[in-house]
Amino acid sequence: MPAIYKRELKSYFHSFIGLLFIGVSLFFVGLYFTVYNVTYGSPYFSYAISSVIFVFLISVPVLTMRILAEERHNKTDQLILTAPVSVGKIVLGKYLALLTIFAIPTVIISVYPLILSRFGSVPLTECYLAILGYFLYGAACLAIGVLVSAMTESQVIAAVLTFGALFLGYMMSSICSIISSTGNVLTDILGLYDMYTPFAMLLNGTLDLASVVYFISLIAIALFLATQVIQKRRYSVSVKHFSVGAYSTVTIGIFVAAVVVVNMIVGQLPATITSIDVTSNQLYSITDQTKQFLDTLDEDISLYVLVNEEEQDMTLGQTLERYDDYSDHITVTYVDPVLNPKFASQYTNSSVYSNSIIVVSEQRSKVVSYADIYESSYDYTTYQSTTTGYDGEGQITSALDYVTSDDIPKVYLTQGHGESSFSYTLNGTLEKGNVETAELNLMDVEAVPEDAACVVIHAPQNDFSSDDKDKIISYLDQGGSVIFVGGGTETPLTNCEEILAYMNLTMTDGFVVEDSADHYYQVPFYLLPEVESHSYSNGIYGNYYVFAPYANGLIVPEDSETITYESILTTSDSAYAKPYTSESYEKEEGDAEGPFSIGVQAVKTLEEGEATLVAFSCSQIFTDSASEMVGGSNQQLIVNVISSFAGHEVNVSIPVKSFEVSYLTLSQSDIVLLTFVTTILLPVACLVIGFVIWFKRRRK
Repeated sequence: MPAIYKRELKSYFHSFIGLLFIGVSLFFVGLYFTVYNVTYGSPYFSYAISSVIFVFLISVPVLTMRILAEERHNKTDQLILTAPVSVGKIVLGKYLALLTIFAIPTVIISVYPLILSRFGSVPLTECYLAILGYFLYGAACLAIGVLVSAMTESQVIAAVLTFGALFLGYMMSSICSIISSTGNVLTDILGLYDMYTPFAMLLNGTLDLASVVYFISLIAIALFLATQVIQKRRYSVSVKHFSVGAYSTVTIGIFVAAVVVVNMIVGQLPATITSIDVTSNQLYSITDQTKQFLDTLDEDISLYVLVNEEEQDMTLGQTLERYDDYSDHITVTYVDPVLNPKFASQYTNSSVYSNSIIVVSEQRSKVVSYADIYESSYDYTTYQSTTTGYDGEGQITSALDYVTSDDIPKVYLTQGHGESSFSYTLNGTLEKGNVETAELNLMDVEAVPEDAACVVIHAPQNDFSSDDKDKIISYLDQGGSVIFVGGGTETPLTNCEEILAYMNLTMTDGFVVEDSADHYYQVPFYLLPEVESHSYSNGIYGNYYVFAPYANGLIVPEDSETITYESILTTSDSAYAKPYTSESYEKEEGDAEGPFSIGVQAVKTLEEGEATLVAFSCSQIFTDSASEMVGGSNQQLIVNVISSFAGHEVNVSIPVKSFEVSYLTLSQSDIVLLTFVTTILLPVACLVIGFVIWFKRRRK
């Protein structure tokens, strides 16, 4: 086999076809690389890869048409048929020579993502997964070309038939959808030759074992059939020929059946085993929060997806598969609205989009609209809408929690003292976590409502009245839970301070200044406090910062017989507090010295039950602007706290997984250089070298 491999490899370089194939491949990849990645600045190399697959329809037939057909036409196949080498090794040697030719441009384009990484953040794992898909698709095309070449002695016929076979595999998914939108036995059979769908699975950031096995199986079947075609010609027409032919037919049937069974087994394995999410934002994976929630499920829930399974949203489909595989209590069923037009009316009177999900438990149901699965932004200057995020997991987990909850907890936000409202983003996050928020003006009620899961006092600018303060303390005395967010006001808020004093907490008079460079951002009063290990800091501790600009310090005493304290956010030991009236931020004699708490939980033991106060000494900590500075972790912190008071064992408000990417920034000279190298220099160099080699051999 090595001798055959070397002979074939030499022949491709000597005949100019090999270098022509390499040059053409590099040209088209370079062209789309220039358009998508260099000019537009996209960091995703998969855009270029997905656009060049059509080139295989033309280049592969030209490369493979002579591999076996020429042997038969020139009668040199007799040497093969009588050689002491098995036919399988001959076919494999020739195929490996083709694969080597194809591997050369693949190795070259593998450098392109590394070049891009010089100009910004590039998801290299996704890029190289796309290149793997490109190589497997091309390898399968080459194997099909070898099979067709073995079936005829005409190179032209081999090229035409190979083109037809590859075009059929490329278009098969579309052909099946034309034959039947709902699927039938015929489309199931034809779908076995759908080459593009497995390739697309690898392009979208999922290392899909079923797709890899599919391409390897297709290569194995094509090469095995090519071997059998040649094997038959080793024997003359005789009784012996008939017996060998019969044996070959049985062998083919067994081999193909074995390959089909292997693919079926892989297809039945859980997605957690067969699909590895390599996207930078873990687009297709379910988070630990969702897994913790699913671990608490003790009732069966049905997820009805209103779409034909063959036409499902691929991203959403993979997410649903993760839920189905993880929990035995989750069942995903696809309902074709064409065949069952009235199915959704059992659960809602509203019109429902295709790909929407109806989540059903014994208690209630909820429709997850497909319109809410993706987050979009609208550019009013160009009048274009752009998809910016994927919220499949967030919406599904929220719906699961809703249909299994006995009631929806209610959180009250005090009003009337210049409090800040929660932002639209934060309110939406709480709503997704199945927490209802309502305003509470203490002047209008005799006491805090009994249905309050907790009361939030969010950055009051004016002091509470004595009566309002007493209502909050009375609520705490009855085992209530209060979240107090304060600080940042020069005017004393005496009654608000008495709410803190209920837990023996006091707040510094002035902003905290950090002397440790590891604990502030740019200026010493833009604090990055230490995030302590706590149930409230799940998903933040050890991973993200919390940003607390212009924070006061909380002075926390030692635990007493009735009150225990747990710090959530703390400053460094070298922090100190400066009075509001101070003209300098340098440490001076008399300044209160740290460490301070910026966030703390205080729990007071009552005669019956416990009172809980969670205090934060930064009035801006839960604003959108502060949270965006640290990737949303500030708002995740407050959501964790509220979810705990709302009775959720796990915070079920999963953040949207962003599609927004940081585009690459290339100078004009970089664009010109990369364009020249990838679309002109490399392809032309291959063609010139090939022509020179061919011309020299021709003169000899």
